[in-house]
Amino acid sequence: MIVNITLPDNTTYDITIDKLKDIYFDTKVVVVTNPTVSGYHIEYLKEKISAKEFSIVIIPDGEQYKTMETIESILEHCFEKRLDRKSILIAFGGGVIGDMTGFAASIYQRGIDFVQIPTTLLSQVDASVGGKTGINNKFGKNLIGAFHQPIAVHIDPYFLTTLPKREFGAGVAEIVKMAVTFNKEFFEWLEQNDLTNEENIKTAIAKSVETKAWVVSQDEKEKGLRAALNYGHTFGHVIENETNYNTYLHGEAVGIGMVMANALAVKLGNMTQDEASRVKALLEKYNIPTEYKIKDVEEFYEHFFLDKKSLDNKIKFILPKGIGDCEITDKIEKKDVIDVLKGF
Repeated sequence: MIVNITLPDNTTYDITIDKLKDIYFDTKVVVVTNPTVSGYHIEYLKEKISAKEFSIVIIPDGEQYKTMETIESILEHCFEKRLDRKSILIAFGGGVIGDMTGFAASIYQRGIDFVQIPTTLLSQVDASVGGKTGINNKFGKNLIGAFHQPIAVHIDPYFLTTLPKREFGAGVAEIVKMAVTFNKEFFEWLEQNDLTNEENIKTAIAKSVETKAWVVSQDEKEKGLRAALNYGHTFGHVIENETNYNTYLHGEAVGIGMVMANALAVKLGNMTQDEASRVKALLEKYNIPTEYKIKDVEEFYEHFFLDKKSLDNKIKFILPKGIGDCEITDKIEKKDVIDVLKGF
């Protein structure tokens, strides 16, 4: 299956969901990956990819290594291999690899092309599509980065065969996010079908990618509609920051963040308690955490202001309107947010 994405400036690329086919690049290629993915799948990739010159850079595995220091190591490899402006980087891994490879590509010689070959469910359904790249720092998540679109995305479900259950659940959280914000019928399908089934997960990947492509094609730089894809992230990013990015996987933090956002939506009358419970039950079906103990409510609240979506000292929240719709608002009273946070 091929999903095409066309951006407002008429930039276009294909997202292919199928077994990886042989690809030849008439240029120098550097594959960026980590020890885990390399250990499982690098030989498989080598069988599929050929180029004028081919090399691999292996960077540490984990969100805590999503730093400028790691970017420097990728760039150093590129300079050592004398990549030019026609050279290509390949992101071969999960969302962390994709974000860092894309960012390195965006700044190497003022920008070169890159290709996404995502290996985790989270990156296949969300992170690999749309051109968001970046790194973290002590102030928050993805606060340094660029919009830099890949020239192609190749999603091969085969890579999911070696994915740990926690990583699978983290990807499911992003699938649920898409359904709650944009597609009630898809959410109901998710309630009725088991995503550990091979055919079902292919269907869910395709549906999620179609949704993401539709949103990005209308709002590439997140001026409006695309911000809805951050449902759960406003709360989730604070959780990740408070736990130094080493307690929860990104999708797990987003899962907790969705539960928090739903609690706020229920308080404001946007969502019924039954609908919030259905979302929570679906997350828990895949062992996604839904609880978090906030140590300092005021401190947690202040962290919201470091979110990229916050403007003019106003916090932008993405809240569901029932299931299948959402709203983006910066008009929520601090008291209401604090009341909800006290519940955690």
